Amino acid sequence: MTLSSAFAGLQPAAVWSHFATLCAIPRPSKGEARLREHLLGWANARGLATSVDAAGNLIVRKRASAGRESAPGVVLQAHLDMVCQANAGTPHDFTRDPIEPVLRDGWVLAEHTTLGADNGIGAALMLAVLEDESLAHGPLEALFTVDEESGMGGARGLDPDALAGRLLLNLDTEEWGQFYLGCAGGINVQVRRAGRPEAPPDGHVALRIDVRGLRGGHSGVNIHEGRGNAIKLLVRALRDVERRWPLRLAALRGGTARNALPREASAVVAVPRAAATEVAALLAGLQAVCRDELAGIDGEVALSCEPGAPDEIARVLDAAGQAAWLASLHAAPQGVRRMSLKVPGVVETSDNLGVVELTPDGGECCFMVRSLVDSAGAELAEEIVSLFALSGGGAEASGHYPGWAPDPASPLLAVCREVYRANFGSVPAIEVIHAGLECGLIGGTYPGMDMVSFGPTIRGAHAPGETVEVGSVERCWWLLREILAALAQPGALTARPPESARR
Repeated sequence: MTLSSAFAGLQPAAVWSHFATLCAIPRPSKGEARLREHLLGWANARGLATSVDAAGNLIVRKRASAGRESAPGVVLQAHLDMVCQANAGTPHDFTRDPIEPVLRDGWVLAEHTTLGADNGIGAALMLAVLEDESLAHGPLEALFTVDEESGMGGARGLDPDALAGRLLLNLDTEEWGQFYLGCAGGINVQVRRAGRPEAPPDGHVALRIDVRGLRGGHSGVNIHEGRGNAIKLLVRALRDVERRWPLRLAALRGGTARNALPREASAVVAVPRAAATEVAALLAGLQAVCRDELAGIDGEVALSCEPGAPDEIARVLDAAGQAAWLASLHAAPQGVRRMSLKVPGVVETSDNLGVVELTPDGGECCFMVRSLVDSAGAELAEEIVSLFALSGGGAEASGHYPGWAPDPASPLLAVCREVYRANFGSVPAIEVIHAGLECGLIGGTYPGMDMVSFGPTIRGAHAPGETVEVGSVERCWWLLREILAALAQPGALTARPPESARR
């Protein structure tokens, strides 16, 4: 692979070289096969033992450094797939086109698409470890999971006999200087409803209504910030219009992933010809209201309408179906449900209306519920199911994955904290994240595995413009190699940690 000019001269060179490969080979969820085959060939050419389990996860094994053979086995873990989001009008095919990174002011970013630093940087760090013969370490296993972003399919199907190590370093954290010791679990709610197409009333014309200009973002990490949801704002606009004129809905689409805050949504509607110009004025007023409500976080939101083609409203949703969909979507919960009483400042339970697609023939939408408390997440999911049941929609909660319960007494955490303090002169933050990490599922398959997560600083994951801080990648590389060296020392996990690590 040719190294992108964005990475020229960046350190550590090996990490950026591997990340360039990950940018060059498309890797959407469930579409990681080409990248996995490339990495298999790369590992086999270096004499590294490899295997692929039934779920499609790649495991690469590296022997311990000389004299470290008796050290505890360490598993390094990251996922190969990425969230695929592009700005409207950007002609990017995530199944065929490479990511185009740019270097700007110490950050690497993709301007019009997601970058895939989540979790490509973690995978690149692992590949650099596998090829570096100067590192001191015990037996290593590098676990590259698949399908994380669309349901954690790789971790869910991980072979219980695939791994020998009982210490795991997950490299999917997005804030340098923090160690994560726990995460939220998740559950999906899928809603489907059949339609009965109708002809629009006489004298109606087509309008296309759009919501754009929102920041989007990660449906867990950013959920507490109050960012706008394009689907919810569009439904609000449609409800305002139908209160004044006999609106009929021909199509509604918004969002592209259940775990990303929807940035854009659009609808095609039929309205009386005389109302068309008045609808534009109504939307302009609502845009001003929304910008005021979202000032400081999503104040650039834009609502617009333009004439549509007559054939776009040749069929519309039946009146009962339209009423049920718009009322249910309007009433559906969105955002933070409850803050944690056990972990101050952390969201306990939330949900995100991530995707909707309605046509005259029927429609569907998808919510993602997250919670640090499995029972609370299940209850919120059932509330959403009940809401849509009231309006005749078929809703189902599925795809549950457990949270990762924190263990503050983790011996692995004690080593990581002391290594961080010794190398960077400060004590790292210990956090629980309101997002899904694969540690919960892996821990369920491998009970008793000691796990810690860390990584470089990534901003805007799951949204176009995603960026990663160059300096934090270099610091992360140094921390990873020093942790591996510390774990390879005799008695590393049994010695009482020094006072600095216990503060």
